[in-house]
Amino acid sequence: MPDKTRILVPGAIRERVLERLRETFEVVRIERPDPALLARSEAASIAGAAVSGAFGAALIEHLPALEIIASFGVGYDGVDVGAAAARGIAVTNTPDVLNDEVADTTIGLLLNTLRLLPQAEAWLRSGRWKRDGAFPLTPLTLRGRSVGIYGLGRIGLAIAERLKGFGVSIAYHTRRPRADAPYAYYPSLEALAGAVDTLIAIVPKTAETHKTIDAGVLKALGPDGVLINVGRGWTVDEDALVSALREGVIAGAGLDVFYDEPNVPDALLDLPNVSLLPHVASASVATRNAMADLVADNLVAWFGHGAALTPVPETPFTRKAG
Repeated sequence: MPDKTRILVPGAIRERVLERLRETFEVVRIERPDPALLARSEAASIAGAAVSGAFGAALIEHLPALEIIASFGVGYDGVDVGAAAARGIAVTNTPDVLNDEVADTTIGLLLNTLRLLPQAEAWLRSGRWKRDGAFPLTPLTLRGRSVGIYGLGRIGLAIAERLKGFGVSIAYHTRRPRADAPYAYYPSLEALAGAVDTLIAIVPKTAETHKTIDAGVLKALGPDGVLINVGRGWTVDEDALVSALREGVIAGAGLDVFYDEPNVPDALLDLPNVSLLPHVASASVATRNAMADLVADNLVAWFGHGAALTPVPETPFTRKAG
């Protein structure tokens, strides 16, 4: 028997996670989350896992002693949480530590989209300010806008707090209204889109959120409408969005996430009325380090104290004695 608890890390993960885990555990690495890469004799001794991305049912089944899967990120759709829950395996994620970073980036992306700040900088850098004169006036502004937030969880609330400082009106749509939210609630996404001119999406990837921002929602948002997506690309019908942007159904969009990352449709790249980021909403050293620490701390807490710090709702388990 190994002296230290063995933790499996399938595929790439932030180096800080590995550094922290090696302080307490024996780390076993495989190239990708494929059970064929781990002999059954070795798999039998794996008690925990740290993952950034996929961890499917086949790998879970291959690990008979597995107790906990610590996932790097707020979203944990890559982990087969149903298979884990059926075995009594805890799954954790990294909420809260990235709320502020994502909310800050959301506001930056919104301003970039409305005021065309990246295009203005490119105008300066290319010498056009000197050659051609002032950058054209932007047709859109944040002044007087009404903002709808699709998904009022921890990050959605942080975004709303920042928006309050800009003097805009705020409304939201979730599956059910929040008693603690002082904002107007709309029972459907299309109703929310029809009531606002700016829609910010910050919902997770679930079966219920697949392509919910479709042609009907974009039409309801209207010709002055702007879509900002910092949740999951899964939520947006990208073909409908391209058509809406081309045809003036909405005025613009700012996207940090895409349906098939890192593949961004050429049709989006070619549009002048979009601001595009390569999924960087939480991508600062400080925030990613905090996320890495929480992955490690969940494993340390589980094996040291019998309970994870941030279990996902589907797996509210504690460790069995012995």
